[in-house]
Amino acid sequence: MLIDRTDSNFSRPSRAILLFSCPDVKGIVAEVSHFIFTYNGNILRSNQHSDPETGTFFMRVEWDISEFTLPESKISRAFEPIAEKFSMDYRIEFSSRTSRIAIFVSKLDHCLYDLLLRNKEGEIPGEIVLIIGNHPDLKPVADYFHIPFHHVPVTPETRMDAEALELDLLSKANVDLVVLARYMQILSPSFVETYRNRVINIHHSFLPAFVGAKPYHQAFERGVKIIGATSHYVTEDLDQGPIIEQDVVRVTHQDSVADMIQKGKNLERLVLSRAVKLHLEHKILVFGNKTIVFE
Repeated sequence: MLIDRTDSNFSRPSRAILLFSCPDVKGIVAEVSHFIFTYNGNILRSNQHSDPETGTFFMRVEWDISEFTLPESKISRAFEPIAEKFSMDYRIEFSSRTSRIAIFVSKLDHCLYDLLLRNKEGEIPGEIVLIIGNHPDLKPVADYFHIPFHHVPVTPETRMDAEALELDLLSKANVDLVVLARYMQILSPSFVETYRNRVINIHHSFLPAFVGAKPYHQAFERGVKIIGATSHYVTEDLDQGPIIEQDVVRVTHQDSVADMIQKGKNLERLVLSRAVKLHLEHKILVFGNKTIVFE
């Protein structure tokens, strides 16, 4: 069920966003709505989902806090009794807070350019505060957009030191989200744990069929008819994290390897930007190894 009272023709008010999961019992929506009403809030959007297989209820509710009688700093504590009553796993986000983003890159630039342009145009919210590359190739792109670029080489011998430097850079910049824009390095379990559900990756959707180098060449030789891209949160299991967004495009025998690669790049741009936007708009709940995505 979706209730939406937002209107793009008017400036958006200050908003709070509540996301939670809990056992599915009666009275949850009524309690949440009453809480917002009690403190003079106005619900702008409400979206919910019940999973009968696990008996779990999921909800995202967004409300206007322009005239809310509680300050942002006290809303979470005031909501705590309701969260405890229904055994909620919850978080509350605020539109007043700008997310800080770091982008990791290697040599391919198509996803980086797309994110930078969409962010500049306001399509992707947040502030891109730094770009980290294990090669120096994309520094001119960062310079053009006036974003600090840090070259952190990674070799098997220096991997842990390089990652420690990366984590230090992220910490000093107060980064909230790390986007791997075709970053061709594997992150350690320690890095993943530090940014649990805050590292988004993009890759082609040939896995696990065509692993290793030149997947498009392998797909071409097999005569595949559909290629795709997948964006997901990074976990300790390589390319196995909770999927956020996917898309596909058809190919035929008339498409060359170069055609397939270009179509794949176009999909990667689109799918990664969608995933990043969904995360920054606080529309994702991670449940086990899957996501609940509220559109």
